[in-house]
Amino acid sequence: MPEYLKSATRATFADGSRTELSAKVAAIIADVRERGDEAVREYSGRFDSWQPEEGFRLSPEKVAQIVDSLPTQVIEDIAFVQDQVRGFAQVQRDSMQDVEVETLPGVRLGHRHVPVAAAGAYVPGGRYPLTASAHMTVVTAKVAGVPRVVACTPPIGGEIPPATVAAMSMAGADEINILGGVQAVAAMAVGTESIERIDFLAGPGNAFVAEAKRQLFGEVGIDLFAGPTEILVLADENADPFTVAVDLLSQAEHGPDSPAVLVTTSAALGAEVLTLVDRILPGMPTRDFAGPAWRDHGEVVVVEDMDELWRVGDSYASEHVQVLTAEPRQALERMRDYGALFLGENTCVSYGDKVIGTNHVLPTLGSARYTGGLWVGKYLKTVTYQEVTDPSTSAMLGRVCGRASRVELFEGHARSGDIRAWRHEGDSYEWIDAVHEGQPS
Repeated sequence: MPEYLKSATRATFADGSRTELSAKVAAIIADVRERGDEAVREYSGRFDSWQPEEGFRLSPEKVAQIVDSLPTQVIEDIAFVQDQVRGFAQVQRDSMQDVEVETLPGVRLGHRHVPVAAAGAYVPGGRYPLTASAHMTVVTAKVAGVPRVVACTPPIGGEIPPATVAAMSMAGADEINILGGVQAVAAMAVGTESIERIDFLAGPGNAFVAEAKRQLFGEVGIDLFAGPTEILVLADENADPFTVAVDLLSQAEHGPDSPAVLVTTSAALGAEVLTLVDRILPGMPTRDFAGPAWRDHGEVVVVEDMDELWRVGDSYASEHVQVLTAEPRQALERMRDYGALFLGENTCVSYGDKVIGTNHVLPTLGSARYTGGLWVGKYLKTVTYQEVTDPSTSAMLGRVCGRASRVELFEGHARSGDIRAWRHEGDSYEWIDAVHEGQPS
């Protein structure tokens, strides 16, 4: 049985009352739907103190000016990271092949991967300019072949975040808006006078943004339902406790509700990590977020052996799983429920968040049990087509279709099959004879 050196209650999508938040979000969406740009401008002023005279969309000239204002090193680093994201996304896209197969004589079935016509990329801001979210949403959409990508990011402290704008522009965004919150998500999803509606919406955000995406799902597609960032470290006695402590806190700084969990086969390691976390936290500039996250959502769990390590690890279905064991690649065979794996001491979740190239928009709150994260395939619709060119095969299918449809009492479906058998093979049907004789069928 696992032993908890530090425990916390696991959150789920079903926890807590969302009534008040949901009602506020629904009211904003309804208002944007009714009043368009006027409502968007009002909410942007209320929540972000941002109502620019020239509108929310940045002109190409303004974008170029912002990009030129940044240090060369910033631009080079953005370009490097986007190259990593673009390269891996392209490999994913290349793995998705269109297919066509002849299943019967003259019967061709196939599928194609067709990009959505327009995607919205929400790049959160708040306290930090999250340039990496621009890479993950915009670059991936463009690799998928989406012809129009609308990007929105909120102002930070009443100012345009230049690095985020540069990231969105360099990623290939076709429209860049300084606009955040529910009003941005609603504007992209339902459309306004200045923002033409999109078909698919991606990107992380706070609880209000997540709720807006939930309410708009169906009207538009979304990447996934997002909750707080999570990290799960799986470690044996070979792991370095200092590395474990630092890596746990690296994700706890995302927010006060971010779970940071260690599952280990070594009680000594677990105890040392607890000591080190308490030593590191007071000096962290982001301790206002990381401290409450560790206090309320941090866990240290000691298990008996490696079999229990993998089993308990899978039970969390965590967004990020960092594997610090003697043979980390065992996780590829032993685990199934996770958003992303980070294997070995030379790898960390922060690499996935910022630089390495895999997508960091990942499932949270246990949803890794049934979905992966954002990837190039999310922007593609896999659509099928059918073609029958052999008359005899069409007649044969028509007979089977007629019999199968009448079992289900679908006479109209049956008759679609009947007329192919009648036309191509001369099959006789009373209802066809009646129609041709001008009688009710």
